[in-house]
Amino acid sequence: MKKVYVVDNGGQWTHRIWRVLRELDCESKIIQNTTPLEKIDADALVLSGGAARIAWESLKLGNCTDYLAKFNGPILGVCVGHQLIGVYYGGKAGPAELPEFGLCKIKVIEPNDLFKGLPTEFQVWQSHNDEVTSVPGFAILAESASCRNQAMKHKSKPHYGIQFHPEVNDTEHGEEIYRNFVNLIK
Repeated sequence: MKKVYVVDNGGQWTHRIWRVLRELDCESKIIQNTTPLEKIDADALVLSGGAARIAWESLKLGNCTDYLAKFNGPILGVCVGHQLIGVYYGGKAGPAELPEFGLCKIKVIEPNDLFKGLPTEFQVWQSHNDEVTSVPGFAILAESASCRNQAMKHKSKPHYGIQFHPEVNDTEHGEEIYRNFVNLIK
């Protein structure tokens, strides 16, 4: 059984991520973002969303940068987790020109494993004030009318970020996105 742990960054839907992973037959648990890396025996990590504003509250994201530097497995960042991945790798994130709350249509612009088998356009649930504005060394996978970087992947590492919330019932194909992420585990 694959072990996928959810790193709690204070997101309102952290338990929903955990539940989706358990429904996908993963061994999953929620861990605090201050958990030392040596105490994590997972195959993959999901960095949850949260209320931290990436520009001035990144310290609230605990050891997440340590996980990005040293964890040997796929990592998926959701919302603020996505933004942190962008900043960690030398990109920029900050207040969105148009914060998004509610349903939004995204367009997959780069074929990839995360969106494998999904349509090129579908509805997702958004809840963010900040967004990733630039990221070197990443492929942009999906965009929306008001956010150019809805999803991204590091060009050589299995590190992915998504601005939207696939764990929310209103997101179409959310469970499939998590299943595709779990399938990245070797």
